[in-house]
Amino acid sequence: MKNKLILSLFLILVSLNIFSQQKAEILSTDVMIVGGGASGTMAGIQAARMGVSVLIVEETPWLGGMLTSAGVSAADGNYRLRSGLWYEFMEKLFTHYGDADSVKTGWVSNVLFEPHVGEAILSNMTKAETNLSVFRNTRLIDIQKIDEGWEAVINQGIEKIVVNARIVIDATEMGDVAKRAGIPYDIGMDARSDTGEDIAPEKANDIIQDLTYVAILKDYGDTVDVTIPRPYNYDPSPFYCTCAGKCDEDSLGTKLWDCDFMMEYGKLPNGYYMINWPIYGNDYYVNALEMSTHERDSVFQKAKDFTLNYIYYLQHELGYKNLGIANDVFPTDDGLPLIPYHRESRRIKGLVRYTVNDMARPFEQNNALYRTGIAVGDYPVDHHRQRYPDAHLLPELHFYPVPSYNLPLGVMIPKGTKDMVVAEKSISVSNIVNGTTRLQPVCLLIGQASGVLAALSVQLETTPEKVSVRSVQNQLLKHEAYLMPYSDIKPEHAVFNALQRIGATGILRGEGKNIGWENHTHIYPDSIVTRKALQEGLSDWLPVNNLNFNTEEVSFSELLKLIDVLDKTYNPQYQNLSLKVWYKKSTAILKKHNLQVPTKKECVSRATFALLLDELLNPFELRQVDHTGKFMDDLCESRF
Repeated sequence: MKNKLILSLFLILVSLNIFSQQKAEILSTDVMIVGGGASGTMAGIQAARMGVSVLIVEETPWLGGMLTSAGVSAADGNYRLRSGLWYEFMEKLFTHYGDADSVKTGWVSNVLFEPHVGEAILSNMTKAETNLSVFRNTRLIDIQKIDEGWEAVINQGIEKIVVNARIVIDATEMGDVAKRAGIPYDIGMDARSDTGEDIAPEKANDIIQDLTYVAILKDYGDTVDVTIPRPYNYDPSPFYCTCAGKCDEDSLGTKLWDCDFMMEYGKLPNGYYMINWPIYGNDYYVNALEMSTHERDSVFQKAKDFTLNYIYYLQHELGYKNLGIANDVFPTDDGLPLIPYHRESRRIKGLVRYTVNDMARPFEQNNALYRTGIAVGDYPVDHHRQRYPDAHLLPELHFYPVPSYNLPLGVMIPKGTKDMVVAEKSISVSNIVNGTTRLQPVCLLIGQASGVLAALSVQLETTPEKVSVRSVQNQLLKHEAYLMPYSDIKPEHAVFNALQRIGATGILRGEGKNIGWENHTHIYPDSIVTRKALQEGLSDWLPVNNLNFNTEEVSFSELLKLIDVLDKTYNPQYQNLSLKVWYKKSTAILKKHNLQVPTKKECVSRATFALLLDELLNPFELRQVDHTGKFMDDLCESRF
């Protein structure tokens, strides 16, 4: 009798399980994006605009990640690099607040905004895309590789949904999908011998950057005291040196700002203050990358408690009693952000790894990764490590000088794993490089590029690593994104796209500059083309010793002769045109763009040369490149 009862129960459970499986909803999509943060949201918008079906799965009720849900609503960098979806988002902020000057409310950034405003803008951008669906409050439970793509299981409340996706993008804050998919990755600081970076530590370690549980405070008026209750185990000592007055700058070896000036750091529009202060403020050290969800929740609560201690310190010790936790920004019971601000993630092992050497000296490396650029940035290498217990033993990485830079396509493509793209902070860069690529505008642009790559993979019926570099770059240019990080020419310039393409061939090279806190790369569009510039840029195209010009400044006729030689060398449909015909064709191109036509003896600007080279020969397409930036043609010897 007992055995029959057990058997009956077993059969009932089996039938219930079969029934539940039959009831589970099954969805299919071309692209599934896990994580609706900065990268994930832009990836979804971009891929949907290219005509493929897209699903974004986001754990929280908000889109935007660090920009919104984490409260870091002060965009760092890229103010002059107004690329693609980053610029579209920025323009919508300008429209909302009135103009560009209206978002210059604090001194940490030129673009500051209220988190809920940013989230509303991103939500509206996603709603405008008919090919895009967004599942909020939804968690990834499992993911498995199948023949054509991936099968994922997600939970939306108590409902289980199975999603079949052709391409998956990991846009999570900590690279959790990459781990589930078995993609190899690095955590912490790389060894100098591994990356070749002189400023890296001698030995690798698992130390990551501090995270921050940001707070948004609101000015409730001078007559109101909104000091929070004294936190349990309140300890003011970590904050004594947060601003001038209690600590000696010389002894600390760091600048201490006046307290009022420090509070203006993250001042947002409409009387709000972002509390994300790096100098003895609310940064908090914990490495939660390999922790379980429960363990993460526990340590993130400690980070939140640390921020509450800091808020109480600001109110009680420094007198900012009128600044209290905003009650009208986040949809949370305590008024604090939905998630902490993660500065560092797992970093996948991709087709290429981008190091600070590639960033600082792009034209001196064995691999010409700059030729494969898909996203740009200009913020310094900024590492937050002060809260690590032995921070004084770590290398000094603060604001290591780099020019503005571009990220190579291969950093988003995991080595050895098909049908997946990785975005946000989990791309294949060194730990040092992460100190700048982690910032909001760069992650937005990484997201846009990952959306392009995923959409092309679907449309071409291939895997991401097989999509040509130039195909991705052409789509990005079509959608008004930068390939090269030039800060001295704007997208509305008639020659902008031509300079982007010619720059990505290496024929014309920019010059990196550090100007105060700002990092630039100048292409000098109005400067004259010189013999030296051509010898440098054409070193991988022609025997430069044979580049004979009459003077250092190259004439128009000499450039036309050079174009003819390049055409003869690399164009299968060599035209064998006379100099007179080349001049006629060039004149038509310049007039079409309302540009001045030089005489044959006149010198020519770099912008004019780039435009003519681009439209007459299109060297960007003539020589395809692989993910390392190497030209893929097999021409061993020029006929120059």
